[in-house]
Amino acid sequence: MSWKKGGCHCGAVTYEVLLPDEIAARVCNCSICTKAGYLHYHVGGDRFRLLTGHDKITTYSFNTGTAKHHFCSVCGIKSFYVPRSKPDGFSINVRCLEPGAVRVTDTKPFDGAHWEDAIDELRAEIGAR
Repeated sequence: MSWKKGGCHCGAVTYEVLLPDEIAARVCNCSICTKAGYLHYHVGGDRFRLLTGHDKITTYSFNTGTAKHHFCSVCGIKSFYVPRSKPDGFSINVRCLEPGAVRVTDTKPFDGAHWEDAIDELRAEIGAR
């Protein structure tokens, strides 16, 4: 495990996240993830540090209002957010990490289009991290 850097396209929002060198990421089929091409990896709040861009983040929330989708107000990229499934942690967009920061060894589907039916399996997995 080591701290990896990530951020938005324009560089206004940057962060560090404590990750292993190899990870299995999640591909969600919900409407927002599908349209954005988001590749998920969940971490606890103690494994995430926002470095820059506190004042450049805009937040979007829908449905239950629990998830906080944070976007860079300059370039529009969502490089991380607070997920409904883990509101005390973060979902990192693996595609927004610096090139070569991690090796994705596997991608697993998550049926976010049927969130309530799929969440128990994901909670069991991310709760173990």
